[in-house]
Amino acid sequence: MHDEEASHSYLYMTQQPPNNVEIALSFRVGDALVTRIPELRWTNADPARLYPDLDATALDRHGGQLTAGSYNPDTGTLAQGTHSWLVRHAGRVILIDTATGNDKPRPRAPVLDRLDTPYLARLAAAGVTPEQVDLVLLTHIHADHVGWNTVLRDDSWQPLFTRARHVYSEMEARYAAALDGFAPAPDLPPEAFGRPDHPPMPQVYTDSLKPVIDAGLGQAIEIDGQEITEGLSFHPAPGHSIDHAVIRLRSRGQEAWFVADLMHHPLQIYRPDLRSVYCEFPSKAEQSRRRILAHAAETGALCLTAHFAESGAGRVTQIGPGFAWHFVNPTEASAS
Repeated sequence: MHDEEASHSYLYMTQQPPNNVEIALSFRVGDALVTRIPELRWTNADPARLYPDLDATALDRHGGQLTAGSYNPDTGTLAQGTHSWLVRHAGRVILIDTATGNDKPRPRAPVLDRLDTPYLARLAAAGVTPEQVDLVLLTHIHADHVGWNTVLRDDSWQPLFTRARHVYSEMEARYAAALDGFAPAPDLPPEAFGRPDHPPMPQVYTDSLKPVIDAGLGQAIEIDGQEITEGLSFHPAPGHSIDHAVIRLRSRGQEAWFVADLMHHPLQIYRPDLRSVYCEFPSKAEQSRRRILAHAAETGALCLTAHFAESGAGRVTQIGPGFAWHFVNPTEASAS
């Protein structure tokens, strides 16, 4: 699927919620409606901090390929955010990742520490209450992807999506539990992965996944490409985390990928060799990134990111031996 065909296949829409809470950006993928639920946005990310191996010429070479909503050449800073993706498909209401959550103590990451955001109002503005969510699909168990699994009630962390089956990697859960001092996992990480470069933040399993498991709402799976519900499947893309997954959506011959933390900013599409500071196993992460980028470029599949600014969605194209990124935006949709 290439530019002309894709412009007709992915319908980008805006919905005006009550009280101007946020404009919800939605995409059609076959019969599925996919809506971005924003949590945070910032415009002052230091590229040298985000990418420890960044060379001095990278932004000189690629800054002109980055759009104004993602890179400010005057300040040299990057724009990013956190968000979830809401999927309505085959009669189900599904959340892909649950962002950071409110009130979570994250002192190691001040930008995420004890948040107070209107995330639930934004979810409601998209037409969904927590009780209506049927499935929560978690790409990996990091603080900014599982946080809204639970909320603080009566001084304890309790599941928010009380009807939902929460699906996650069995390996990720065992590893996270071991790091938080629960059952040991002496076989993890796999020896072939090497020593973790950036271990996960502590207590994330304790406050954001264990309460879900204890309530009988968890489903641990092997990340093997099997369909979890109609049209949605988990696929291995390890490296950023020990068993990081990307999630494929297929409907009526169309395809989209929720790529989570495969990339944190469009710069990594032009420079897939760049590891983010948050990657646990950088060489594995680069292998996964290159593989998924090649597939996205070949198929023209829509890529739905977790941390890109602007619409958060776009397509990858092959440019010689490398790749380029193009955000999907309202102007394209109105012209299609």
